[in-house]
Amino acid sequence: MHDLSDGVARFQREVFPAKAELFARLAAAHRPTALFVGCSDARVVPELITQSEPGDLFVVRTAGNLVPAHTPDPDGVTASIEYAVAVLGVTAVVVCGHSGCGAMTALAEGADLSAAGSVARWLRHADASVARTTQTGPGRLPALIRENVRTQLANLATHPAVARARAAGTLTLHGWVYDIPSGCVSDVGPAAAP
Repeated sequence: MHDLSDGVARFQREVFPAKAELFARLAAAHRPTALFVGCSDARVVPELITQSEPGDLFVVRTAGNLVPAHTPDPDGVTASIEYAVAVLGVTAVVVCGHSGCGAMTALAEGADLSAAGSVARWLRHADASVARTTQTGPGRLPALIRENVRTQLANLATHPAVARARAAGTLTLHGWVYDIPSGCVSDVGPAAAP
C-alpha cells in the first residue's frame, strides 16, 4: 500500500500540475472516442499500449477480456457497453486479448477450477472460443487467444446498442492481441460467426 500512496503523492506533485488544463476540461466533459475491452491482467494497460490521454478511452476490464452475449438480465459489462455506445457515443470498440492470458491458459490446459467456482462460471463465456480452436500443442494457447477475441466481438455485436450503432454506421468493432514480450499489437480480423 505504501507504493500506491507514494504513487498518488507523485501524481499530485508532478503529473497533475503538468496536465492541469486537461483535467480542467475533463471535469466539465466526458467524451471518450473508443471503448476498450481488455483483460484484468495487470500487465495490460490500455492507456499505455494506445498512448492515450485521460478521457480518450472508456475502459472495461474483465478476466479473459470476456464479453457475455446480451441477455435481458443486467450486469456491469452490459451496462458499461450500453453507456459507452448509447450515451457517450464512442465510435469504436476494441476487444483486446493478450499473450500469456491466465484465463485462456486455464482453458487451453483444462485446468481444474473447482476451487474457484465463480472463475469457472465466468470462463463459460469462452466456451465457443474453446470449441472453435482446433490447434493442439504449443500453438493452442495463441490460437485460443486470437479465437477468443473474435468470439467476444461476436458476443459484443449481440448487444442492442452496438447493433443499432453499427447499423447506423457510427460504430466500428476491432479485435486486437497484445504480445507482452514484444509490445506488438496485431489485428485478429473479423468476429467469429455466432
